[in-house]
Amino acid sequence: MEAVVIDAGSKLLKAGFAIPDQAPSMIIPTQMKIMNEDGSVPDSPSLLANNVDPVVRGFVKDWDAMEDLLHHVLYNGLGWEIGNEGQILFADPLLTPKAVREQLVQLMFETFNISGFYASEQAVLSLYAVGRISGCTVDIGHGKIDIAPVIEGAVQHVSSRRLEIGGADLTKLFAQELAKSNPLMKLDMSEVEKLKEQYACCAEDDLAYEKTLESCPEEKHTLPDGQVISIKRERYTVGEALFQPSILGLETHGLVEQLVRIISTVSSENHRQLLENTVLCGGTVSMTGFEDRFQREASLCSSSIRPSLVKAPEYMPEDLSNYSAWVGGAILAKVVFPQNQHITKADYDESGPSVVHRKCF
Repeated sequence: MEAVVIDAGSKLLKAGFAIPDQAPSMIIPTQMKIMNEDGSVPDSPSLLANNVDPVVRGFVKDWDAMEDLLHHVLYNGLGWEIGNEGQILFADPLLTPKAVREQLVQLMFETFNISGFYASEQAVLSLYAVGRISGCTVDIGHGKIDIAPVIEGAVQHVSSRRLEIGGADLTKLFAQELAKSNPLMKLDMSEVEKLKEQYACCAEDDLAYEKTLESCPEEKHTLPDGQVISIKRERYTVGEALFQPSILGLETHGLVEQLVRIISTVSSENHRQLLENTVLCGGTVSMTGFEDRFQREASLCSSSIRPSLVKAPEYMPEDLSNYSAWVGGAILAKVVFPQNQHITKADYDESGPSVVHRKCF
């Protein structure tokens, strides 16, 4: 039986058997709904009160909910049988706390009774997906942005940067901006998110963005309930916030400037391989105009540090950036399990959860 690869994000969980050139067989919401035993929804003054988020800004926060989610994925979704469990490779977010890694490996062996386990960082896996072992990943998730230089398959943690903003924060920004031009609008965040995915885009550069503030074509959108809303410059504001974080009220540099500063902290002999192998990951990077804007900003950098983007191989799925860490995990699973580089049940029984730091790095 093939190993199972799992990448549990704040918004979506990607899971499936390790088949590298295919999309994961399961892509489901990570958020779970609280249900009564009869399948009904509990009475609550707020629909949000019935939702549970096992993963918050990339890290597992509710372990009971995570256990329920993984049980559903493994036994219902992927057809595992109790007593005949297989091997799992997990994609770790950047800078995952040691305690979280230990609790995960403990859950795997003690609750799910798996036969083998391995964990590798998302940044490394995303590079594997495009055929690289060195490079820099810019991963824009639902709840965080991770920028990580990787050299010979090892994340340079001292130089890595994690920003506590992500797609969810851009959705809130879009909602706030829409409310200004549509004061009577009544939308929940899931509807705003759909609108963001449909309309949000990036201006060519900051000057082009300034022009949208003066004049921007108006689009009318009819919602399922018949409401008609107006969408104008708000669509550009969402993308611009990634390059001008001050729009979100943050005193920090934009994405490309962050990347350049990070690379400059790594020894100069590695600059070229990091710069020439920059990989964009996460659903947000598929925003209209994002890649062009990123490359335009990069071309304006000093000549010594000018990032260039890596394209996915033709045989990989077109939307690889949405689940590149999962694909990289499927590639790695084909190596670590056959070569017995993973954590076995005997390893776990002998050393306990701390074995994850010794065998998975």
